[in-house]
Amino acid sequence: MMQEKLVIVGSGPAGYTAAIYAARANLNPLLLAGPVPGGLLTQTTHVENFPGFPEGITGYDLVMGMQQQAERFGTRVEYDEIVEFQLTDGGIQTLKLSSGETIEAEALILATGASPRYLGIPSEERLRNKGVSACATCDGAFYKDVPVAVLGGGDSAMEEATFLTHFASKVYVVHRRDELRASPIMAERAKANPKIEFVWSSEVEEILGENKVTGLRIRNNKSGEVSELACNAVFVALGHVPNTGLFKEFIDTDAAGYVILKENTSMTKLAGVFAAGDCADPRYRQAISAAGMGCKAAIDAERYLESRHRH
Repeated sequence: MMQEKLVIVGSGPAGYTAAIYAARANLNPLLLAGPVPGGLLTQTTHVENFPGFPEGITGYDLVMGMQQQAERFGTRVEYDEIVEFQLTDGGIQTLKLSSGETIEAEALILATGASPRYLGIPSEERLRNKGVSACATCDGAFYKDVPVAVLGGGDSAMEEATFLTHFASKVYVVHRRDELRASPIMAERAKANPKIEFVWSSEVEEILGENKVTGLRIRNNKSGEVSELACNAVFVALGHVPNTGLFKEFIDTDAAGYVILKENTSMTKLAGVFAAGDCADPRYRQAISAAGMGCKAAIDAERYLESRHRH
């Protein structure tokens, strides 16, 4: 059994920023990166809005730079996955890993992020990785000179659609409303692209194809008309679900599963358990705001540990 002062769960901007601050405070943190290090940011092509990078930077390079910085100050990074949490109020926090190992921590920072939201229909599950994807950056290059579809109307959908125009012959954006939720700059960029065509007020009833995607069956939610749209891939960009399922029985979450924090802090209802980033942020969900939350969590954890040892 491993005994730790501070464990950070998650390897996105929140987790690594918490690790940088905690390591510089001599807390010797252990960061559990999980099986897919870097979180959602590593699936983003070009990050243009993170301060300090006037020419932009890839999401992968940004996260890897954060990891190197955290390790430079003494953070230990392990790529194991947690299978069970046992959390207590002001006591020892226990984590069981997929390797069979158990970790006991005096303080815990949850920076587990969020995962893509899928439609939840059988054909989508059956054709996952056979033309159904939630990551244009990962899979877009496989669909050169063929039509593809993007589902969604937010910033991530516009980013995916714009990115896919580098490869696909045509990009259909299927959105259930008749206007976009995306920010004006992202929306205008997509609307100005001649390869992008919008399919408004429409919902996907089925993804067509046996062993690979051949199209979509869509229903217009105003007229009720059902039609088919030929395409070779479907990129799902319908928002995200917070990765809180393994520990939400111990702490307070909202109806959507996001961790509820004590006002303007990183504190959960359990003393010694803190949260940061997309798992606790239903509103902003940006790399820079996640990093800021990671900073707050490390400072809160440092003060908690200091008072715990003083008493």
